[in-house]
Formats: sequence, structure tokens, C-alpha cells
Amino acid sequence: MLVVKDILENKDAIVKALSKRTLDAKELVDQVLVLDTKRKKTIFSLEELQAQSNQAAKQIGVLFKEGKAKEATVLKQEVQQGKAQLQALKEKSIAVESELKELLYRIPNVPHESVPQGDSEQDNEEVKSAGEIPVLHNGAVPHWDLLKKYDLVDFEVGVKITGAGFPVYKGKGARLQRALINFFLDQAIEAGYHEVIPPLLINEASGFGTGQLPDKEGQMYHAPLDDLYLIPTAEVPVTNLYRDEIIPIEDLPIKNVAYTPCFRREAGSYGKDVRGLNRLHQFDKVEIVQVVNPKESHQALESMKSHVESLLVKLGLPYRILRLCTGDLNAASAMTYDFEVFSTAQQMWLEVSSVSIFNTYQSNRLKLRFREGKEKPQLAHTLNGSALALPRILAAILENYQIDQAILVPEILRSYTGFDAIT
Repeated sequence: MLVVKDILENKDAIVKALSKRTLDAKELVDQVLVLDTKRKKTIFSLEELQAQSNQAAKQIGVLFKEGKAKEATVLKQEVQQGKAQLQALKEKSIAVESELKELLYRIPNVPHESVPQGDSEQDNEEVKSAGEIPVLHNGAVPHWDLLKKYDLVDFEVGVKITGAGFPVYKGKGARLQRALINFFLDQAIEAGYHEVIPPLLINEASGFGTGQLPDKEGQMYHAPLDDLYLIPTAEVPVTNLYRDEIIPIEDLPIKNVAYTPCFRREAGSYGKDVRGLNRLHQFDKVEIVQVVNPKESHQALESMKSHVESLLVKLGLPYRILRLCTGDLNAASAMTYDFEVFSTAQQMWLEVSSVSIFNTYQSNRLKLRFREGKEKPQLAHTLNGSALALPRILAAILENYQIDQAILVPEILRSYTGFDAIT
């Protein structure tokens, strides 16, 4: 969520920047400022009354020592009445704070000045396109046919066990999947990321911390008995490692990588782009997360973008990089690069990664700060990216590397799979 201090100091600029998201935020921002003034007045009254109560308590002790029991008793009664007022002010302060927070949750992040204005994915800006689109043989088919032909993934048994969107990987399909996971992890570790294995379930506070709650709960699987959520991405638990922490500046940047299964309900997803591995409810992903000094955050973003690009180059997949427009930008993100690979048999681009910078939007929710020496703690900047999401990468490899009666394995993966081709 936005920082109230920033809104106070840059109200007009923030309202103007948010208008790029086709959002008239003036009324919301004005309400924030009114509530903030109310909050400050309540806190001032609370502190003033608390100080008076403390002073009166000291006076009571003095009066009793001086033998002035009557005056002490009268003052004691006044203090008791003050305690009721104090409790009422505390409750009012909590209520105002909660109302302010709920209002701030409704305001999306301020987009970076480089983010193009637009209404939908059609307005995204292509930053780069690279790689050669292969010419397939006459009998080339989409990956869902290849999965069945070579017995790599079984969708039907997944439906029997769980439901649609929960595939079962088999034989060389499972080994190729595992090869990709290990390759992505090794590449991230080589680039300076520290591997962690986080929980696959999160509590409500973690969901609020990274922005999945309150507006995306419909896309997460919820275990109501324990009030826990299955993670939609490793970004959530990994970033929450540092919730309520003050990190010494010399420990920045923090660079973590994690492999996890991910779970998304994908409500409302229909059409041809959901066939096969294109869109699943459970899928594997390797995620990179950084916590950085704000002075270095855009440099970190470009570094993460380069890292993801290097993976696609090594896999030999044709790809393009898009800078998302305001209409396609996640509410928590200040800027996002999307990576897409070209699926030759489907003749379509498949999104395989989003690399995003959040500035202080997440860290303000998380109370994630850093401190330089004895200076006052400051909010850190957070970033994350898929490096990479597995299903569509696997789909693109199967389709682009298919030849007559075989599927070749990208050379970079052969030491991981132990085989050069699926025949």
C-alpha cells in the first residue's frame, strides 16, 4: 500500500500518475488525508490523556505520603474516570487506523513513469524480440497431442485424483520437468541467489503482506478450518520471510530463489489458451525475490530481467519481452516486464515470466525496513520474478523441438535429463 507521508507530500503527482491506470484517485486520496488527520488528532489526545493520568498517579502517591487522604481519594476517582476515557480513545484510535488501512488497500501502486498508458494487453510495449522461430515438419502437432503420444503427462488420471488442471507427469515427462527445475535453480544460485524452501500454505497476514489479500482471495485455494491459503506463487512466503524485520543496510541486497508448486483457481479462464499445459490449477515454478536499497531497485530490476532472458537464450526458445501497460499492470506493481515464448505448433505467444518492482508498496504492508548505522529505519524495495514458470516452458520445448518420431531435448538440459531425445 502507498505511504501516507508520500501522499501528503506528493498528492497531486500521485493522483496524476494513478490517472494513467484510468483511476480517478482524488476522492480516495482526499479521504486518506482526512482519516490521517483524524488519526493524528486521536493519537495526540490519547497521549495527552495518558500523560495526565501518569502525572495524576504520581500526585496520588505524594498526597497519601503527606497525609492528605481525602484529596488523594478525590484525585483517584478522577483517574478512574480518565481510564474509561483512555480506553474509549484507544478503541477509537484502533478503529481509525483500521479504516485508514482498508482505504489504502483500495489504492493501487503508482506506476513508474516508463509504464505505457493503455487499457489492455493490446497496449503493452514490446521491448525486445529474439530467437529464431523453427520451421516444423509437416506432421507437427500441439503439445497436448505430444504428451499423449509419448506418454509424458496424463490429464485424465489427474481429473480422477483431483480434478481438471491437476496433471500427472510420467516417465520422461517427469524427468524433463525435474531437469528444468534443477537447471533454473542452479542458474539462479550461480547468479548469487540463496535457495530457500518455504511453506506451501500461508496465513492471512502473509497474504496481506504481499498484496494477494484482500482483493485476490477468489484466486487462491482456502483451507477454512485452519484459515490458511495455498500459495499462488513462492513470492508470497519468500517475501514474508522479512515481515516486521529491520535489516542492516550491509545485508542488502537480499536475493532468494525458491522452487515450489503453485496453486491458482484461475476462475473465469476459458477458451483455447487453457488447453493442455497452457493454464493449470497446480504448476511448478522457480521464483527469484529481491529485497534492496531503494537507490538500487531499478538496477536490480534490469538485472533480474537479464537473468530471465539468459534462461530463454540457453533453452534456445524464441521469446519477446513486454513492458506492461497500465491496463495490464498488477495493482501492487510499479512496473512489470512480461516474458513470452513462441509456441510454434500453436502459433501463439505464451507468457512464462513476469518480473516486477513494487517499490515500497509491499514493504509498507510488511513493515519491512532497513537501517543504515544509527539512522531511522527506511522502507526497503521489493522485487520478484518467475525464473521460470514450468508448464508453458515445457509446452514450448515439446512443440519447438519436435521432429518426425521424436522430441529433441535442448542441449543445456541433457546433463540433467540423462537423455538427448524422447522417442
